[in-house]
Amino acid sequence: QVQLVESGGGSVQVGGSLTLWCVISGIRGSVRALAWYRQAPGLERELVARINNDGSTNYADSVKGRFTISRDNGQNTLFLQMNSLKLQDTAVYYCKADVRIIVNVEGASVDKDYWGKGTLVTVSS
Repeated sequence: QVQLVESGGGSVQVGGSLTLWCVISGIRGSVRALAWYRQAPGLERELVARINNDGSTNYADSVKGRFTISRDNGQNTLFLQMNSLKLQDTAVYYCKADVRIIVNVEGASVDKDYWGKGTLVTVSS
C-alpha cells in the first residue's frame, strides 16, 4: 500500500535549522506534486511548500527565503530544509503526494492525495 513516512522532526532553538524528509513507497500512478503541510495546535493545516512535476516550487509567504523543498526521485524521498527557524514554525509537519491515476482505457483519470502521519517540530527560545 501507499506509505509516506516523515522523519527529522525534533526540538530546535530560534534561529536554528532542521531538515525533514519523507520516504514514499507503494504509489501506482504518476506523482503530480509533492508538498509539505503543517498544523499547529488550534490552527488549520496549511501549505508550507510544494514541488511540482516540472520541478517548480511554491512556498508560503511565511517561509520564503528560509525553507527549501527538494526531492530525490531515485530514492523516492522528499526533503524540507528549514533555516532561521521561528517560534511560529512550531507544528506537526506532514508530507503529501498528489497522484494521478488512470482509471480506464479511455484515459480517464482521478487525482488522489496521500498523507503521512506527521513529524513534530518544536522551536523554542
